[in-house]
Amino acid sequence: MNVNSQILSVILLSAVAYTVSADDVVIQNDEMSLTIGADGLVKSLVHRPTGEECIQPGVDAPACMITQYRPYDNENFLMFPAKPRSFPSNKCYMRGDTLMAEFTDTYDIVKIKIDVTPDYIAFTPVGRDYRIEDYGVKRKTELDELTLMQLPLKKRERFGEWLNVMWDDSVAVALVGTHPTTFIDARAERDNTTLLAQTHTSVQLYNSGTALIVASPDSLLERMDALERDYDMPRGVESRRRNEYKMSYYELRDVTVDNIDRNIELARQAGLKTMVVYYVDFAKACGHYEWRPEYPRGMADLQEITRKITEAGMIPGIHIHYSKIAVTDPYINDGNPDRRGNVVARFRLTEPIDSAATVIVVDERPEGVRMENGRRLLQLDDELIMFTDVTATEPYTFTGCERGCYNSKPSAHAAGSEARHLDVDDWPLFIRVDQNSGIQREIAERLGKIYADCGFRFVYFDGAEDVPMPYWYNVSRSQLEVYKAMNPAPMWAEGAQKSHYGWHILSRGNAFDIFPPERIRQAMKRYTLRCAEQVACDFTSVNFGWVNYLAPSEKTIGMQPDMYDYICSKALAWDSPISLVANMPEIDSHPRTADNLLAINLWETAKLNNSIDPELKNAMRDPEREWTIMPRKNGRFEIHEVSQITPDSLNAELPVRAFSYKIDNNNTAIVYWDSRGESTIMFDPVDVSLKLAAFDGRSQKVIRDKSGRVTLPADERRVLSIALPEDEAVKLFIDALSTYKPIITQ
Repeated sequence: MNVNSQILSVILLSAVAYTVSADDVVIQNDEMSLTIGADGLVKSLVHRPTGEECIQPGVDAPACMITQYRPYDNENFLMFPAKPRSFPSNKCYMRGDTLMAEFTDTYDIVKIKIDVTPDYIAFTPVGRDYRIEDYGVKRKTELDELTLMQLPLKKRERFGEWLNVMWDDSVAVALVGTHPTTFIDARAERDNTTLLAQTHTSVQLYNSGTALIVASPDSLLERMDALERDYDMPRGVESRRRNEYKMSYYELRDVTVDNIDRNIELARQAGLKTMVVYYVDFAKACGHYEWRPEYPRGMADLQEITRKITEAGMIPGIHIHYSKIAVTDPYINDGNPDRRGNVVARFRLTEPIDSAATVIVVDERPEGVRMENGRRLLQLDDELIMFTDVTATEPYTFTGCERGCYNSKPSAHAAGSEARHLDVDDWPLFIRVDQNSGIQREIAERLGKIYADCGFRFVYFDGAEDVPMPYWYNVSRSQLEVYKAMNPAPMWAEGAQKSHYGWHILSRGNAFDIFPPERIRQAMKRYTLRCAEQVACDFTSVNFGWVNYLAPSEKTIGMQPDMYDYICSKALAWDSPISLVANMPEIDSHPRTADNLLAINLWETAKLNNSIDPELKNAMRDPEREWTIMPRKNGRFEIHEVSQITPDSLNAELPVRAFSYKIDNNNTAIVYWDSRGESTIMFDPVDVSLKLAAFDGRSQKVIRDKSGRVTLPADERRVLSIALPEDEAVKLFIDALSTYKPIITQ
């Protein structure tokens, strides 16, 4: 392992030769060799075990760069326009273990400490020197951004945008942040993709950093695990390697100590081994998380719920909002509103107002004012004011002001007072918090106590998008504050928004909001399956949920067994969990609940047992192909590819759903059921063998009358075998559906 700027050699790589001069910088370990030219350009990045060159030839990319939002040097701002300008490195050399980078048209010398380990090479900006000439008007000027490494890579089969890794079956190249304050990005060019790592003055310019990993794809996570341990990051790799990683969860709704036992029973029926408690069930609001009246013993009630989950052999998790405070929480509505809510814009009163004024005149142009209902909120000292409208021309005036909102007190305010336009969430029940204040830590400490005292083991970070700019930093910054307060560390985490550093925190990606049953397949194809393929390139899974549970009604066909077949088979194909939103009244009223929960159970068991052939799993990833899974004796099962033969319809006269699969060229199976209750299907006399079976394969009697007509029960899932080729069998069954008759229960 060495950092060497005095190597002179010619390295042959796949019939391509490049020359390393005596002044070039060569940084290498057993896995990689990075060459930065004395002229500051990236020259080569070699995966040493295979000899593969990873840099796209013919691209002259500076290794480092500094950006100023305007030219600051006296002679530079006389030469260049008043706009952001980047200055590329034009000289690089080593001084001990530190890379020194100089730049075109500036006097900066940035110092980047190099740490070489067997697993990665780390780059940490530690400061800068500055040369000032003895002529001209000179001063040590500002830096706004530092690009501490950029690599123009050859394109490969896969690119993981979240982790920032380019890879194929041979080599993986990742440029990742070692600290949440490092901005990681990639630029797709025509011939290459450039990975880059930057630091920003607005966040932290020095003592952030990046690490370069070049390895075989099979060993990438091993290298990443070493990096996480060395830099005390959340253990994203360890989480992804857990046996429990693929477990799906049962998302509780309206849970109390009175109904937790029933919920556990339902979760067991579905084969689900983890359960999530949504904070809105036990807390009045996010912020202080005061106990709801349904939890009269407070923490003791929640502890009883999680204790029962654990004693049932399941793992409890918690679903939280954490980066915002509810408008009904004491932070806002106790008459003394906290001043650490995030602010969209600030205005100064041009004239005083009394406690009854409904018009407020301000100095500043009201750009960016949010006009959606519930978001038109100002804070003046300790008063909260809702406005109706604002003028876009002088005098800039907020009109229709409602004074003393959220239990605050209307009062007089002097000219020059600051009116803070609060960052009300687009779901206007919340106000986002200022991440530069201490309020996020306060919230984290409350959540950490609930998490530890109740024995929660994983977490869903909901509302993760609800943070101020810079977005790339505050998304993971806010999550990390809460994550660090949770002891023991979560086994895994999911969240509504991911940023680069969040890869180490959100080891299971995200869930999508619920989709209606009639659109579930289309939505899965458009969003979830696309996301699964995408985050697989980041060595991560996605949650195939949230999957709502709805019974049939006049508004919906309800969730049906084939829908759970589709969702769960795709989740299995991508080694991913699902999440079932457990609306107990809907579960109890749905006539096909037993069938639905069985479908989930069978797929979940097959996934966790790793009992599906890899070739079949790969075929299941096709969005247009569908499978069903059937139980057999001794815990075995059968999987068949099926085709839907009845439409998704709200037509109450035809609630039978049916799917076909080919047994052989002359025999066809029809899987069917009544989605709403019980009915019968009548076949006219036909000279065809018909065999009926329960869904678990047990033979059932086919009822024929004297004329030869066959009556089939339609209620739970059954399988009808017809001794005809598939197209003929399907036509016969569809024709028979015209004789459908509901069974009326008195």
